[in-house]
Order: sequence, then C-alpha cells, then structure tokens
Amino acid sequence: MKEDKRKKISHMEYMEGMEQIHSDIFEKVITAREGYQPWRYTGQDVEKALEAEYKSPEDFAALLSPAAEPFLEEMAKKAKEETQKHFGNSVYLFTPLYISNYCENHCVYCGFNCKNKIHRMKLNREEIEKEMEAIAGTGLEEILILTGESPGQADVTYIGEACRIARNYFKMVGLEVYPMNSEDYRYLRDCGADYVTVFQETYDSDQYEILHPAGPKRVFPYRFHAQERALLGGMRGVAFAALLGLSDFRKDAFAAGLHAYYIQRNYPYAEISFSCPRLRPIGGSAGWMAEQEVTERQLLQIMCAYRLFLPFAGMTISTRERAQFRDHAVGLAATKISAGVSTGIGAHSGEVKEQGDSQFEIADSRDVSEVTAAIRTQGLQPVMNDYVYV
Repeated sequence: MKEDKRKKISHMEYMEGMEQIHSDIFEKVITAREGYQPWRYTGQDVEKALEAEYKSPEDFAALLSPAAEPFLEEMAKKAKEETQKHFGNSVYLFTPLYISNYCENHCVYCGFNCKNKIHRMKLNREEIEKEMEAIAGTGLEEILILTGESPGQADVTYIGEACRIARNYFKMVGLEVYPMNSEDYRYLRDCGADYVTVFQETYDSDQYEILHPAGPKRVFPYRFHAQERALLGGMRGVAFAALLGLSDFRKDAFAAGLHAYYIQRNYPYAEISFSCPRLRPIGGSAGWMAEQEVTERQLLQIMCAYRLFLPFAGMTISTRERAQFRDHAVGLAATKISAGVSTGIGAHSGEVKEQGDSQFEIADSRDVSEVTAAIRTQGLQPVMNDYVYV
C-alpha cells in the first residue's frame, strides 16, 4: 500500500498556492479559546453580563458558561428583544443547492469524505439551471451554492458559472465551498456571489489535526482566514460557524463569536452572520461520534449568547435541527431559515437522471410553503430577499 504523503504535512503548514495574509485575528482567537475556562464563571458573572448594555467578550464568555444555563429564560427574553429591535418580525428564507459532492479531504465526520464509498457526481450547466429554475419556482429569491471540497472537480470557473446562472433566478447568491485565495473570491463576486459561509468545524487546533488527516482542509490557519480573504476579495458578507460536538462546544462557540467580533471590528462595512449547526449522522449511520453531545437547550443558549454579544449579526438555523426547535429559534434569536432542503446532488427538479449521495441527514424536510406557514403562525413575516441593487 502506498503511503499517503499528505498525512505528514503539519496542519499548521500552508500548501503551495495558498495565500497568506497579515492578520492578528488568528492569534487573538486561538489564544482566547485556549484560555477560556467556562466552569470558572458564576451566577453573579452572568447577571452582570445580562445587565450590561453592550456585551464585552468577557460578558459573552459568561453567557456561554454552565452558570448561565439557569438564566436561559431571561437570556431568551433579552435575545428576542434584540432580534426584534434590529430585524423586526422578519425571517429570511433560502435553500442550499449542492452542485457537486466530489471531495479531496479526509474529514472523518463528513459524508463527503474522500474515503467514503458514495455515489459521486456534479451537475452540468443544464442540470444546474434546471435545479435553480425549480427552486425559484417555489418563490425563494436566495440560494446558497455548495460543493464538496475538490478544486479538481469543481474549480473556480465551474462555481463562477453556477453563480452567473443563479443571478438569472435569485436576488441573493451565497457560497459554501472550499476556502480560496482573495483573487478567486473576487472572481466569484464578479460572477454574482454576495456572501461566503465557512465552517471552521472546530477551533481546537489539536482536535482539528486529528479530524482532518489528509487533504487541503487539513491546513488549519488557511481555513481560519477564509472569511477575511473573502472580504479582501470584495464579498459583501461572511458567515461563521463551528460544527458543535467536534470538540468542547462552549469553547468552539466562544471562538466563533470572537472570530466574527474581530472581523467586524476590522471590517465594519461587512455583513456578519452565524450558522449554528450540531453534528448530524452521515451516510445513513451514526458516523463519527460526537466528542461532546450538545442538547437543544445548550444550542439555544449558544444562539442567545451570539445574539446578545453581536445583536446586528444574522443567524441561520439549520435543517440539522427538528422542525419544532427551528420554529422556536426563529422567534427568539435566529433570523434566517432554510426550506425545501436536500443535501444530495440533483434532487430539486426531478429532471436530473442520476443523483449524488447526501452529505448528512436532515431533520426537517418541510417545503417552502410549510415553513412559510409556520413562520406566519408565530406572527412573524417570511421575507424572500432583503437587498435591493441600484
């Protein structure tokens, strides 16, 4: 058997062609995460944080701590007030479109893992258009384009073509693809992309190294700096997320919040948002077991802490969560919800002959009309687009 030389590469060592930028955010966030001790906070620390008009990173740390769990009802009340203050009764809808599931990474927790024996495929131009036409037919005006992390199968030109097609059908186009250099992000912006989402997965460097034994994704700092490179490339917005359960979820949530906080301070014009995903089963089985289970109550605490710390930030609640929880979350902290979701390739139009396997199992399979009705039931307003081009 041939030895995989990629496994010998340090997860802190940049690969050839990876852009390095001069930024102190990485050191600030990773140092803060390593020093964060959630169990040292007390109820008094939480009360002080709740009383503060503007929440500091120290307040944020207290709100994420176990000591804050008994205060969840008060946190939720204040989070709801902040959400309504900055977003009104609006809840934004979108759907993800996976156009390729080829991947070059060996991420042990992911269904697209290059070692997994799944049906791989990517949509051609005609199939992408059919899928987008079907999605647009549901009334949605925002789409999130996703690929597996394989520049060889889904290069920047291929993704750019998908963005151009999307512009014919949607007013907002997001990307959740592999990290790129700033010039590539600039190219995709010119093709029609508005924002970029990158899951850091975990901000625990040691655990990250274990979870990513091979592939370009193994390079921890290159992934960390993706949002900043996207903004340098002219993207309007960036989204942050830790995949909760891969490591200590409180520390990862703290790091994701600080990451967004420092980016916002350095790029005040940027639109900032969070995704709040928990680890889900892959490939029809349990897959990689979570390092630390995250309950719905703990997830809600994290979401409320995000809202109180960065009240202007958008927040997406994933179909990884069950419908009842998602409906509850949009009434409190989340501002964005997906509908009509499939994590497979070619499942929307019914016209793609072959379909590629899914990345993970979803827990909420409701279509756009069902999600819209649920939003209205709560006295909230479903919104398909919040941006006007002039």
